[in-house]
Amino acid sequence: MSVTELGRPAFLANIDVQLEIYAAAMEANPDEVPSRRAIMERHSGNPGLRSLAAIEDGTGRIVGFAYGFRGVPGQWWHDVVWSGIVATAGQASAEAWLASALEIAEVHVHPEFQQRGIGRQMILMLTANRTESTAVLSTRDAKTPARHLYRQLGFADLLTRFQFPGGGPPYAVMGAPLPLSGAAGKPA
Repeated sequence: MSVTELGRPAFLANIDVQLEIYAAAMEANPDEVPSRRAIMERHSGNPGLRSLAAIEDGTGRIVGFAYGFRGVPGQWWHDVVWSGIVATAGQASAEAWLASALEIAEVHVHPEFQQRGIGRQMILMLTANRTESTAVLSTRDAKTPARHLYRQLGFADLLTRFQFPGGGPPYAVMGAPLPLSGAAGKPA
């Protein structure tokens, strides 16, 4: 397995494969896929986009992907989370976590390839050598392998039982200072 960085054109060219991985990993309803496509296409224009693909050796098949970008005011997730942190922890906390943040938008590995360190490797590569002070993400507020991984890498809960506008399950918003403290000594 190798992880490679995709530029914006390659990210967009492989969006169908990434959506298939997203749907399989999240057990997403097929009705969700068109809106996820629109979100990913919009994200591709965000500042500081870094996109990665995990590629199976020998086949060239993409089996995982991750991407993130610099969060700035005016981006939907950034503004919703900013308001949530202000409401629960105050303006200073929101500024500390989000004023210079890498927003990790997606990290997904096809279920056939999970539990092999691919997600960890992609997160470490995604966050390496960034100019931002923090990394932030949201994940389902449940005891999941993904949430366990994020904690191992140094992420802490900023918000729990958080409801994004539009419904859906409760989420945890997590953050970590960069570089990730949980990266040392852990196998990729």
